Amino acid sequence: MKVAIIGGAGVRVPLLVRGLAQAGLGINEIALFDIDATRLAVIADLSRRVAGSVTVRAHDRPEPCLEAASFVITSIRVGGAGQRARDEATALAHGVVAQETVGAVGFAMAVRTIPAMIEYARLTMQLAPRAWLITFTNPVSVVTQAVRQETGARAIGICDTPYEIFEDAAHALGLPATECVYDYFGLNHLGWLREVYHRGVPQMDRLWNDPARLESAYRDSLFETTRLRELRLLPSEYLYYYYRPETALEHVRRAGTSRGEHVARLTDALFEDLSRGVPDPVARYEGYLAARDASYMQLETGSTAPRIKPVWAELSGYDRIAIMTMRAIVHGTGDVIPLDVTNDGNFPFLLPDDVVEVPCEVDADGPRALPVPPVPEHCASLMTLIKEYERATIAAALSGAARDREHALSLNPLAGPREHVAALAAALVTS
Repeated sequence: MKVAIIGGAGVRVPLLVRGLAQAGLGINEIALFDIDATRLAVIADLSRRVAGSVTVRAHDRPEPCLEAASFVITSIRVGGAGQRARDEATALAHGVVAQETVGAVGFAMAVRTIPAMIEYARLTMQLAPRAWLITFTNPVSVVTQAVRQETGARAIGICDTPYEIFEDAAHALGLPATECVYDYFGLNHLGWLREVYHRGVPQMDRLWNDPARLESAYRDSLFETTRLRELRLLPSEYLYYYYRPETALEHVRRAGTSRGEHVARLTDALFEDLSRGVPDPVARYEGYLAARDASYMQLETGSTAPRIKPVWAELSGYDRIAIMTMRAIVHGTGDVIPLDVTNDGNFPFLLPDDVVEVPCEVDADGPRALPVPPVPEHCASLMTLIKEYERATIAAALSGAARDREHALSLNPLAGPREHVAALAAALVTS
């Protein structure tokens, strides 16, 4: 089996390659393509070191990379880490939240990314029409919807954020994460965990009635326990930017830098070292991943403590969600996995073709969204608002018109005062 990775110079590619090589899926070739040939050569060398007997090939064009692939995995960042840092600086200069997948920066990323992703999806349809297109490409929800809307590709959006919520909630409840069933719903980076079932018995009341246990359900101090008890939901960490935007903005301003700038510095140092040559490239790479993960959400929350992945974290991980999905398709297991798929009536307040993030049963025919019980009005309202913004963002990305970009950004609740949106949209395009 051949797996193609578009965005093959991405820093998490060796992690993914190692997971794929060890997954027992019959993969004998992993093909990499990226427009950055210099970084692709470095990542391909690193990937070969962790791929065991699986052949890793780097391509200077997407066509030979995609041809005859059974799965195509995409994780592209148009403009690279430097563009992310510039977008975040622009957002901060305009006094709004600077986070790569939500708000104004997420909008800029989507507008730049959608046309490229549509082209890769169309190429996939030509060269590997039966391939499953698994996309990590952010912002996952709007990008996946654009690809499905504009092409016939069998696109599935994936993210490990839901699994992180699941395992953290299970740990707070003192339960094995793999033995629980999770009532989760929303959009990508806009999701809520409503209930955890263990052996058919609901468990979340034990959190709502124990503030200390409830606080332990998050790895960072994101939400006030009083708010969580009122909601009776565990929001995904990205809802921090919607619930506490002023706090996030204040912390980043106080830090004097952005997450994008920090990641860019770490990444530049990694490639400099690997290009120059180090005694143990794999160890240097693993050190980079640890440093990057340890700093996650530090700036936005004002935390000084490094974020260390707990030893009990069994489900989450960049590579794990992709491999779980692929394994369920290859072996037809019917595993239940949270994925980004079309709504198809699951949420009556959204359109059938809107992409949502819900638990899906996955077998050889791909994912089928499981029914979601009616959701609270607060969640439905925010999902409706963000999905309206996402539809408009797709239209703006396809038209390229300034008026469409201004309209789309004006619908985003994190974009600041409406009278400032035109200037912000123009600044993001030129940043």
